[in-house]
Amino acid sequence: MSKGKIAVVIAILLVVGLLIYIGPEKYLNLEYIKSRLGQLIAFREEKPLLTGLIFSSIYIAVTAASIPGALVLTLCSGAIFGFIWGSIIALVSATIGATIAFLVARYLFDDWVQAKMGQRVAKIRENFRAEGALYLFSMRLVPVIPFFAINLLMGLTSIKTVTYFFASLLGMAPGSMVFVNAGTQLAKIDSLKGLLSPGLIASFVLLAIFPYLAKYVLTLIKNKAIKNRAS
Repeated sequence: MSKGKIAVVIAILLVVGLLIYIGPEKYLNLEYIKSRLGQLIAFREEKPLLTGLIFSSIYIAVTAASIPGALVLTLCSGAIFGFIWGSIIALVSATIGATIAFLVARYLFDDWVQAKMGQRVAKIRENFRAEGALYLFSMRLVPVIPFFAINLLMGLTSIKTVTYFFASLLGMAPGSMVFVNAGTQLAKIDSLKGLLSPGLIASFVLLAIFPYLAKYVLTLIKNKAIKNRAS
């Protein structure tokens, strides 16, 4: 292993060790965030840029390290920053974190992933050769494979980093916005009556129908691509 790879491994181990020491599971849950929501919003109102940078850094670290909690952070993003800025912060942070995980997989773990997931890697490569960036877009849009696995497996393909970034950005956008919107409504719940608010009900209706809508849109895109290749 080269010195560069050794340095990267040491840096990753230090970050993982720090995260284990901090214990992210104590903070990445709705109960804790709701208990601190007033303070977080007040801090954002006082120092919006700093709050956004800190929140984005945490989101990137969680996503890059494949730590469970991205969903809670997406909801929290809507609660703290509102729909527009919450969507931008959550989506960009998630994409940056996913791209970092992708690059780490490509740079360090190609042999390990190949050994552990040989058949799946072969299928991913075959599908990527057939469909290109549309394959990654489809996996992001309708996530059959967990995101952390997509990051690892796509690192073994020939996809360019820029293509990976933007295909992930576009593919994750609809789902991120739905969860951010749910977060803006969850932040307003202060009693059992709030559970029946039209906005909250609409958010969960969107969450329910999103996978089916995404499949329909994806089918249209694929059919159009096939027609373009045939013509």
